[in-house]
Amino acid sequence: MRKQIVALFFAVGCVGLAASGCAKHETVKAEEPVAPSATVAKPVKTEAAAPAATQAVAPEPVREQTASPRPEPVSEAAELKASLEKIYFDFDDSTLSKDARDRLTHNAEMMKKDSRVNVRIEGNCDERGSDEYNLALGEKRAQAAKKYLTSLGVPAERLSVISYGKEKPADPGHDAAAWAKNRRDEFTVSGK
Repeated sequence: MRKQIVALFFAVGCVGLAASGCAKHETVKAEEPVAPSATVAKPVKTEAAAPAATQAVAPEPVREQTASPRPEPVSEAAELKASLEKIYFDFDDSTLSKDARDRLTHNAEMMKKDSRVNVRIEGNCDERGSDEYNLALGEKRAQAAKKYLTSLGVPAERLSVISYGKEKPADPGHDAAAWAKNRRDEFTVSGK
């Protein structure tokens, strides 16, 4: 009798497992084709209808025209951004050093190559000094770079300045090496 009960439970368990497995399997199969066919059907119908009616003449030029101009300015702006060099300042100073003037000359040459982008000059300071003082000093540093770039032929309307003071350190350290990295102007590229 005990063997019959165990066999009965085993049979009921197998039937239940098979039934629940089949139900899940059918539910998944029923849902899977519906979701992909609904999402695939829309693009397929659109793509299939357009080439049949227009022989793929209208959609392809539209794609080429919209895809072609967009990547060029982005890649040129990215190239320009990568080529612009930071300049650094001495402690408590906004005077351009020889190295800074050389880097700005390089930056001006790069900016002249692509007149479709604007450049923001971001003045930064080290952590020493008050917030107000460092904001003013960062502004002086950015203005000094702007003035030099305009003297090299970069139109002033393509340049803007902002001071972050000590709010955006390049190096979070609290020593002379970190402070030297933080006393800088950075150049950010944006489209017109």
